[in-house]
Amino acid sequence: MYSINKPNKPRKPVLSSTRLLDQLRERLRYLHYSLRTEQNYVYWARFFIRWHGLRHPKDMGGKEVEEFLSMLANERKAAPSTHRQALSALLFLYKEVLDIELPWMQEIGRPVPTKRIPVVLTAEEISQVLLLMHGVTGLLARLIYGTGMRLREALSLRIKDVDFGRRVIIVREGKGGKDRVVMLPASLTAALRDQIAHSRALWEADRQAALPGVYLPFALEAKYPRAGQSWTWQ
Repeated sequence: MYSINKPNKPRKPVLSSTRLLDQLRERLRYLHYSLRTEQNYVYWARFFIRWHGLRHPKDMGGKEVEEFLSMLANERKAAPSTHRQALSALLFLYKEVLDIELPWMQEIGRPVPTKRIPVVLTAEEISQVLLLMHGVTGLLARLIYGTGMRLREALSLRIKDVDFGRRVIIVREGKGGKDRVVMLPASLTAALRDQIAHSRALWEADRQAALPGVYLPFALEAKYPRAGQSWTWQ
C-alpha cells in the first residue's frame, strides 16, 4: 500500500514591516485584496485595538473579539453586513498576519441576514429623480442608471476607459476583480464630454502646480513612474 502525503500548506512570506497595521496592509496586498477591502480591514483592526485600550491583538483572543462584536451589535446597532465585515477583518488579522490558530472561531456567533424584498422604482419615478439631479452628481446618477455600473466603478473611471468612437466604457477591476464592457448611452455623450473637458482643466492646473498624480493599481507606478500624471490615467 502507498501512503498518501497531504500537500504542505504554502508558506507565507516573512513580513518586512514592523508596525502591526503596516503588516496587515502588506499581507492584504500580497494576497491581492482590493484597496477598498484593505481600507476596511485596517479600519476595523485599528478600532478593535483602540476599543480594548491599545492592547496588542496577540494578547487577546476569542473573548475579546466577541466582546467587540457584541458592542457593535448592541451599542452601535451595526447592520449584519457590518458585523460580518468586522469579523472577517479580525479573523484575517489573526490568521494571516499574526499566524495564530483560531480554535474559537466557530464559537463566535454570526448574525443571520434578514431577507427583504428590494424596493424598485418605476420608470416614471426614476425619471423624476434624475430630473432633480444636476451637475456632476446628476451625471454620475445617469451614468450608473444607464450603464449598470456600481458606484465605486463609476467613481474610479479613467479617461482611457471611455471610448466615444465605439460608444463603450471599459470597467476595470469590477466585482470579483474582473473587467467588462458596458454600453455608453448616446444621451450622456455630450454631458460626459463636458465633464471630461472640466477634468482636463483641473489636470492641467495640477501639472502646472507640480502636484502628484493619481493612484495606480499594482506595480504600474514603479514600472511607469509618470503614468499617474498622464492625462489618460485621470
